[in-house]
Amino acid sequence: MLNIVGLEQLDPQAPVVMLNLMRFHARSRDGDGSGWDAYLRYSAITVPMIRARGGTLLWTGEAKAVALGPHDGNEWDFVALVYYPTVAAFLDMMTSEAYEREADPHRVNGCAEHVIIATSEAYSKFKTK
Repeated sequence: MLNIVGLEQLDPQAPVVMLNLMRFHARSRDGDGSGWDAYLRYSAITVPMIRARGGTLLWTGEAKAVALGPHDGNEWDFVALVYYPTVAAFLDMMTSEAYEREADPHRVNGCAEHVIIATSEAYSKFKTK
């Protein structure tokens, strides 16, 4: 569930990079392929929505192994870093009717768990503009 209260406590005009941690269902909950297949459908819809709000996908990759820390509860399949020019842009996308109608059902069908952590930049070699 989207933590609107927590996000509204952040500076709405500050840039944000969202760390996405995903674990997929073996089969999509709608029966249309695997959880990964459903996530690919979700991604195909959300990437244009992100770009329309000035954001960009910075990096994605497979989560291979927990290198440090507790293993239980940290078995992730996929990681993504997504830049938004403002927290408000992220909230606008996530609460839009188009996102809720067109994209989110694919996310729900594909992801057994999806955690998004809002981060503020302390240091980066990534160029967002």
